[in-house]
Amino acid sequence: MINTALVSFGMSGKVFHAPFIAANPHFNLVGSWERSTKNIVAAYPGTKSYNSYEELLADTTIHLVVVNSPNDSHYAYVKSALLAGKHVVCEKAFTNTSAEAQELDELAHKKGLKLAVYQNRRYDADFLTLQRLISEGEIGDFLDVQISFERYRTTLSPKKHKEAVTPGAGLLYDLGPHLVDQALVLSGMPLAVFADIRITRKVGIVDDYFSMILYYPSHRITLTSGMVFMTQLPGYKVYGTKGSFIKNRSDIQEAELVAGKKPGTENWGMEAEADYGTLYTDHNGLITNRIVPSIPGNYGVFYEKMADAILNNAPVPTTAQEGKNIIRILEAARNSAFNKRVVGV
Repeated sequence: MINTALVSFGMSGKVFHAPFIAANPHFNLVGSWERSTKNIVAAYPGTKSYNSYEELLADTTIHLVVVNSPNDSHYAYVKSALLAGKHVVCEKAFTNTSAEAQELDELAHKKGLKLAVYQNRRYDADFLTLQRLISEGEIGDFLDVQISFERYRTTLSPKKHKEAVTPGAGLLYDLGPHLVDQALVLSGMPLAVFADIRITRKVGIVDDYFSMILYYPSHRITLTSGMVFMTQLPGYKVYGTKGSFIKNRSDIQEAELVAGKKPGTENWGMEAEADYGTLYTDHNGLITNRIVPSIPGNYGVFYEKMADAILNNAPVPTTAQEGKNIIRILEAARNSAFNKRVVGV
């Protein structure tokens, strides 16, 4: 059993981590650091509420620490956990700078500990379905890829750390890591980046919109996100030499988790047929299309892979190096937007 503790039992802990840790037989959810309200014991009887991070790290029974606090604390909390001899899962965005990410990666290797970045959107239904089509040769070579993640919220988030003027705040470091990670999974590191980053809401004080182009030798990947999209764009528009795939972003896992549904229950992560994507194919000049049933999403795969890494020395689900590469792209995007030019990676 991998004894695991959370740094926070807010939405991230309640929705994205604790349910999957509790559902996996290889993990034992020991507790969480809770600064004010004490909720974890009621949600998970038998767990413990730690009064400080120091108390949590001093618990010699803890093997794994999940750092799911605000972005500007990730570097310090991950470093402290590694120095305390704990394996670590760190929420995205991994760190605020690629230099911090590099330091943490080197420290984990030096200590012989597992360090992973929680990029759960790799296990969204839509992205899993796209990857299957690619592996089956339905898309061919990429010509153009467009991935978007839009929301409509004209007011500021109640999560103040996301929209305060602090390091790692703003949409680029909130939803940006999801989009960049998916792009890197598909095509690896780009040659260069061009980005537009803006504040579009009257109440906004940090960036709430971005669009970036990742340049590859044979294709481009465009990533777009914003908070003022009253009608969302298709989440995925993938154009290849053999086929094109168009699909709305409609993974239902977050909604299921917020509603209190437990991972692994009947029909977990299964999208409605109305949300399935469409594959277009050219047959000697005749363009046909077919609806593609979605693979069920499953964030639990992340913790399955994490258990295998800790228990059997398998690769972690998302390495610190991959986390660092995401931050390198975000840094290049900021550089590009500020200087209004293409920035090499």
